[in-house]
Amino acid sequence: MTYVLGGYQTDFARNLRREELTLDDLVEEIVRGTLGSAAIDVAQVESIHVGNAFGQLYTGQGHLGAMPATVVPELAGVPAMRHEAACASASIAALAAMAEIEAGRYDVVLVLGAEQERTMPGIQAAQVQAAAAHVPTETGGDLPIWPAMFDRIADEYDRRFGVDDAHLRSIAELNFSNAQTNPNAQTRGWNLGPEMFAADDHANPVVVGRLRRTDCTHITDGGAGVVLVSERWMAQHRPSVDEARIVGWGHRTVGLPLEPKLAASRNDAYVMPHVRQAITDAWKRAGVDDVAAIDAIETHDCMTASEYMAIDHFGLTEPGRSWQAIDDGTIARDGATPINASGGLLGGGHPVGSTGVRMLVDACKQVRGTANGYQVDGVRRAQTLNIGGSTATTVSFVVEPATAG
Repeated sequence: MTYVLGGYQTDFARNLRREELTLDDLVEEIVRGTLGSAAIDVAQVESIHVGNAFGQLYTGQGHLGAMPATVVPELAGVPAMRHEAACASASIAALAAMAEIEAGRYDVVLVLGAEQERTMPGIQAAQVQAAAAHVPTETGGDLPIWPAMFDRIADEYDRRFGVDDAHLRSIAELNFSNAQTNPNAQTRGWNLGPEMFAADDHANPVVVGRLRRTDCTHITDGGAGVVLVSERWMAQHRPSVDEARIVGWGHRTVGLPLEPKLAASRNDAYVMPHVRQAITDAWKRAGVDDVAAIDAIETHDCMTASEYMAIDHFGLTEPGRSWQAIDDGTIARDGATPINASGGLLGGGHPVGSTGVRMLVDACKQVRGTANGYQVDGVRRAQTLNIGGSTATTVSFVVEPATAG
């Protein structure tokens, strides 16, 4: 069993370059903020895992496993490593940290994700992320690659089941609305009228195909961190503290290109069966049967189409009928199974290499009852779903309070 101490997130509305800050400054803030939130002294950290997707491309800085000791010299000598899996980088960092704890190698492990993306014009910054696709077979075109990829997934849903684009707009409106009360959300101060979630070519112009501006995430600076500890450490040091614990995880990896994935699932009930498997693997390890045991979900909504896919892959509806959970309010903050009460990636922000840990931080806040401003009532079990690329890497965590049965 792995326990989660604390949890820190930077303000995703910030532009570090405008503040004359660098990736060094961001990592230092995350490390110190995370250790402070966990009430852990620097000297207690035994291992460090850093999630980062595009450090070299956005800032020129690689070798980020060594960055924590660079900015917090007291960490010199602590073993550290960097993990890259596109948008799932930080989840992979967390999985590696858990493996060290479960193997008995270490008892106290610092996990962080960090990304500084606002170092160049927005279009150029978006093009950088093409590195997470299959180069060169999927790159080099004129369209922005990730909106184009997830527009293709929406088209596949439309081909198999039919899709009303209004349901995609509804996902965007819900997540941006949820972000308004999240004190760290990138869009919390944005003034967004109903026209921003309509088929309005002026207020909400088309990006690619059926996806419009508010169907797509934004370029974000930011990071998040947690401290993971062993059950043995908890018993010795904090036996009476009600922390969160990771009780289940799923991790599936398939090939980079999108089209072979869609072709392989042609006769499957699910558009991305390996994503479904990651979710159900997490349930099996957590000892739960289905989504009825989950009280809140933080899922990957890099585009509205990715959340549309997540809804039926979690089993909130039958395959292809995700629209039902949108229409009946199931996924609203006060619904039966709220999704992205934080605002998700669309409203909250998406600094790519840190998103997996940010999701874990929010899931732990929900089960602890500390998600100030966006707390869902009665959460005893929460789940994350984090994907890298066109679902090439998929990771899911289930978390509970430490005192759960």
